[in-house]
Amino acid sequence: MLAAGLAAGAALGSRPARAAEPPPLPGPGAPFDREALVAHARERARGPYVAPRTDDLPAAARELGRDAYAAIRTAPGRAVWEGEDPGWTLEPLPRGSIFTHPVQLFLVEGGQVRPLPYDRSRFQAEGLALPDLAPEAGHSGLRLRARIAGGDPAEIGVFQGASFFRLCAPGQALGVTARSLTLRPADARGEEFPLFRALYAERPEAGGPLVLHALVESESAVAALSFRIAPEARATVCDVEAAIFARQPLDHVGLGGCQASYLFGPLDRRSVDDARSAVHATDGLAIANGSGEQIWRPVHNPDALQISAFVDANPRGFGLMQRARAFRDYEDDVQHWESRPSLWLEPQGDWGQGSVVLLEIPSDSEANENVLAYWRPKETLPKDGALRVAYRQHWGWDRPAPPPLARVAASRGGRGSAGPRRLFLVDFAGEALAGAGGLDLALSAAPGTITRQQLLPDPGAETPGTRARVAFELDPGSERASELRLQLRRGDRPVSETWLYRWTP
Repeated sequence: MLAAGLAAGAALGSRPARAAEPPPLPGPGAPFDREALVAHARERARGPYVAPRTDDLPAAARELGRDAYAAIRTAPGRAVWEGEDPGWTLEPLPRGSIFTHPVQLFLVEGGQVRPLPYDRSRFQAEGLALPDLAPEAGHSGLRLRARIAGGDPAEIGVFQGASFFRLCAPGQALGVTARSLTLRPADARGEEFPLFRALYAERPEAGGPLVLHALVESESAVAALSFRIAPEARATVCDVEAAIFARQPLDHVGLGGCQASYLFGPLDRRSVDDARSAVHATDGLAIANGSGEQIWRPVHNPDALQISAFVDANPRGFGLMQRARAFRDYEDDVQHWESRPSLWLEPQGDWGQGSVVLLEIPSDSEANENVLAYWRPKETLPKDGALRVAYRQHWGWDRPAPPPLARVAASRGGRGSAGPRRLFLVDFAGEALAGAGGLDLALSAAPGTITRQQLLPDPGAETPGTRARVAFELDPGSERASELRLQLRRGDRPVSETWLYRWTP
């Protein structure tokens, strides 16, 4: 399960170290810039992998439950830059629970490196005895808070667990998780979870963005990444630059990976006994492919692992989105799924041939991040090879500047009129629907048969003509899967994005 990735990533740290030691990290007083970290990653990749030590962490810390660990807080006045005026505060996070492997934290001030050692007095936790660790024992990651428009510092992101990080827009709760580097997910050889080994935070200018650098490492690769994080009113924008160096041939690399939880929604409520309307941190994968087609692929919770690959060249963007934004879409006054961010990624430059891959993994818990999307390059990165990529992430309520096409507003599914037939209701919304001329349905199933299809006006539209519903039935016969495709058109011109869905029993 992807949700076990945090634990699996941490478990890598328990392997015995090899004899050779890697070159030391850029340390106290050393001059620092991005290229210095890239050079260090390149040099480190030339040597063998040495797993991080975890045997210095007491058993009591390793055995902390999720709730007990979450109760640990930064002591008042002990956040980095607190009481100063850069507009940001940084909170080191302690090791413990599933977060056992050490991450070395550094500040970069005036171009010089200053270590941020472990200090038990930085934390407070009622009823817990926090461990006394050596200053060089490290942390498990960090939390970022930013002051927006002069308000109180609000949580903007967390970098913690394997090489995962989460950001959000002001006023949102953390939801979807991004990956610094993805290696062999759902692969018969087993997934490999790269680990944060060091994080370097540059002191921000007042009112400016925060720049964070990361060294990420696994048995097969070493990567240096830089994140330029800029909260805005409706989104947090993060510019990412990554340099990846291969210790071993990398034939299954994931770039721009993002994962989120999906338990159930209007498309798949079968066998659901839950008072809530839906439970998910994402409801679909959006893709703007290299040819300009806009794709919406609702996600679901399958009975068996589902892998979908959308072959493309030079994609314009993709991401896991949360389009259902009303409280009534969920009826969950604890989790408030309607406030979770969408994550839209825009590649910078040409990414060449490859595919956007979507994994959907069976799950029985809303805590499992069982949906994963990433870009998989077609070409293998050879041993000792290097790959440099850049992309921009938008964490917020929607993707920036969406195209002027009608978008899928809702997807529903249920029992059809007879036998194995399934009924689908797909709602589209947008000003493009109100144009002159009638609408045509481009609807197909492979395999399977569409036995009935209707285009209906949506009586709930606030502006007449701006919403429409397509109702259709699929007869799969004896088939166990069917690829469905739907688009609204006027002649040969698309009026809506393309709705894609894989039906399985």
